[in-house]
Amino acid sequence: MTKKLIINREISWLSFNERVLQEAADVRVPLIERLRFLGIFSNNLDEFYRVRVATWRRIRDFGDPDRILKQSPEKILSKINSIDTLHQQRFLSIYEKILQELEREKIFLINEKQLTDDQGVFVREYFREHVRPSLFPIMMKSFKKTSTLRDRSIYLAIHMRKKDKSLKDNYALIKVPTSVLSRFLILPKKEDASFIILLDDIIRYNLADIFSVFDYDEFDAYTIKITRDAEMEIDNDVSKSLMERMSESLKQRKKGRPVRFVYDGEIPGSLLNLIMDKLKISKKDNVMKGGRYHNFKDFMGFPNVGGPHLEYPPAPPLPHRHLSGSKSLLATIGERDVMLNFPYQSFQYIIDLLREASIDPQVKTIKMTLYRVARTSRVVNALINAARNGKQVTVYMELQARFDEQANIYWSEKLQEEGVSLIHGTAGLKVHSKLILIKRKEDQEMVMYANIGTGNFNETTSKLYGDTHLLTANPEITSEVDQVFSLFEKSYLTPVVLKHLIVSPFKTRRFVTQMINNEMTNARAGKKAEVTMKLNSLVDETLVKKIYAASATGVKFRLIIRGICVLVPGVKGLSENVEAISIVDRYLEHSRIFVFHNDGDPQYYIGSADLMARNLDHRIEVGVPIWDEELKKELQTILDIQWHDNVKARLLGKNDLNHYVKNEKKSVRSQVETYQYFKNQFYQQ
Repeated sequence: MTKKLIINREISWLSFNERVLQEAADVRVPLIERLRFLGIFSNNLDEFYRVRVATWRRIRDFGDPDRILKQSPEKILSKINSIDTLHQQRFLSIYEKILQELEREKIFLINEKQLTDDQGVFVREYFREHVRPSLFPIMMKSFKKTSTLRDRSIYLAIHMRKKDKSLKDNYALIKVPTSVLSRFLILPKKEDASFIILLDDIIRYNLADIFSVFDYDEFDAYTIKITRDAEMEIDNDVSKSLMERMSESLKQRKKGRPVRFVYDGEIPGSLLNLIMDKLKISKKDNVMKGGRYHNFKDFMGFPNVGGPHLEYPPAPPLPHRHLSGSKSLLATIGERDVMLNFPYQSFQYIIDLLREASIDPQVKTIKMTLYRVARTSRVVNALINAARNGKQVTVYMELQARFDEQANIYWSEKLQEEGVSLIHGTAGLKVHSKLILIKRKEDQEMVMYANIGTGNFNETTSKLYGDTHLLTANPEITSEVDQVFSLFEKSYLTPVVLKHLIVSPFKTRRFVTQMINNEMTNARAGKKAEVTMKLNSLVDETLVKKIYAASATGVKFRLIIRGICVLVPGVKGLSENVEAISIVDRYLEHSRIFVFHNDGDPQYYIGSADLMARNLDHRIEVGVPIWDEELKKELQTILDIQWHDNVKARLLGKNDLNHYVKNEKKSVRSQVETYQYFKNQFYQQ
């Protein structure tokens, strides 16, 4: 029976992305934000095809003897394609409605055929000064078989004609240079109306200028886009460092096999066939007919040329009641455990902590894990400053953070240049934990301070991702964080045995299983038994079946799962004691929190691991118990607020998937309520 009640993870992920699409359709969401949700939806889908669809295609085409397939790859790919087709239809419908609403706000997104003479002069001047220098057309006649088009970039397929037929038709490709120019150009206002034109249409408007060397007088342009397999084959040559092997693999990724080819539905069949032939694209490469515009991920940066009512109201990060005004963060953490919750509270405290450690003469050592950092990282700059001040700085930089590999190689080189000790680990075992360890000499003893968190040390994403971090000087915790860093430094040769921290791949799976077993024992004894989990993804089938078994014994589960959830709650005789919701709103819910009732003595944990095989068995993840009663209460309050969300929470079930939780008398939008909770907490202290 349980086999039928494990939802395929790809289908569940598509359901999550549908929730993002729901935000774009929600009239309660400010108009510009709705456009940006379309961008998020599109960006998510690109990554899904690059990674998950590409994986299933490899399994289908080449087989995988090490994998026991429970479902036909062909059927899964067919199901993905049918769902995606429905989503794309809905996407275009939502987009058209948003454009109509923008026009009511006197904001007009126009194309090259709608430009007035004055606007045309402005666009031509902008084109010649900014766009033309970045254009390098590829003539289809000269297109070599070894040539490739860039992944996730958009190209215009150009058809050139002569009205009197005195010249044979010609064809070219032009990459739209969105990597160096904004996709959107704001045109001069006319009275109280605002106008925006896409970079694609600026190029269309100037095709005669681009191809002036020829004598054509008619031009058409159609958008095409390729999504490539993002899997990297990492060389096993032991004579090369992991960084060298990763650099070489990144070059291979750019030439990865196409997994999706989208084209403008208006393109003539002859031109489409020519392009597909030149690019060696077949119908098996998931060829999809689309609209005039692709790469809606750029709409995440759509400019607001209207009033502030078109965006979310400002919600500046709040000061922390224990850290605000503190002369020394280390001294404050030495007195009490502190919990930071982003984006509600300021990430600047992490920067300040590193800055203080970098100049404190008593601090001798700083150790840190880095997975994804900001493009201009103040975190990295703080570590470099610490090294310059003579501190012994060690950084574990995860080179295998998907799609951030190039950035992490760059930062690794910068850190090494400044004398920071770098550890890169081994291929196939990612370090996903979020750790800081600071060692300070106090009264002839070395005192340690640690951070254990759920999210990356990234000042950009900290404004968008909901994460939780514990700052502590408790020696029972900090000594074990030190052991985890020793594990990195010794290349994982000496397994660690820890009493308090929950570390993958050594302990997390066993720990979760044992804690659920404990609740099952209590349920059988007639005691209250309950588990609350807040996760990004619940995928591991073994633990899903354990939850089913626990539910059957009377253990109640409250699950808040933002993304993939392969478990089906509410099934009589199997999961009737399981309830599950997903919250998709302004911020990306990213923290992982576990609460076990434990016969009236609740145990609270936060950590970096989701319940997926990769997090449990193939990554270094770290979870930490929360012992401070004040912090336990804080976590419980946050979870309770989220559980009662009836504005942005969706039900996760078999038949009512993605239905909004029914509104009660009082509306509860958890992210707004959580912000207010921390605001009150600070100002009422």
